[in-house]
Amino acid sequence: MLCVGNAGSGIMMASEFGVRQQAQGEVRMTSSAVSGWVSASVRRAGLLAAVAGLLFAPAVAAARAQAKTAPMPFVPKHIYSETANPKADIAAALAKAKREHKRVLLDFGGDWCGDCQVLDIYFHHPVNQALLAKHYVVVHVWIGQMDRNIDIAAKYGVPISKGVPALAVLTAEGKVVYAQGTGQFADMRHMESKSVTEFLNKWKA
Repeated sequence: MLCVGNAGSGIMMASEFGVRQQAQGEVRMTSSAVSGWVSASVRRAGLLAAVAGLLFAPAVAAARAQAKTAPMPFVPKHIYSETANPKADIAAALAKAKREHKRVLLDFGGDWCGDCQVLDIYFHHPVNQALLAKHYVVVHVWIGQMDRNIDIAAKYGVPISKGVPALAVLTAEGKVVYAQGTGQFADMRHMESKSVTEFLNKWKA
């Protein structure tokens, strides 16, 4: 019995298998070509990136250094009240200092004064803030444009004509133990926070 139909089917299957094999070979060849092209492209991209990194590294480093050293924007703070009564404020501070066994720190200045603003920033550094809280009662005295509350500054031996901020330290009884007579803190922006720390430690109660 002849199996013509089966033989025909076998021929057709063999023929189809040959076509599929050829197609798969072409696919494999195409895949290999694509893989090679991708690999080459990746290598070229890596090389370009490395070259770019070498070329731009100095500029990037300079930009990062500049960002680290660039000064932060400064916004003046309201420190000295134009409507306060300094005599009453000092009297209240002396009473509080007596109760709490502290000293009174008088700070003469104005909001327009950059060095006064820097001093206030240093006052708020953690070490200095702790010293002030533990040992002092602070009174900020507004001096206008060097023309207000001059009599109060003179009473405590502080010639504000030498520059501000100007400081004085009083005992709880009102005795002056320190008066800034030569403008020691008038160039505060060129001083460091540790200068304030040393001052507070020296004159604390």
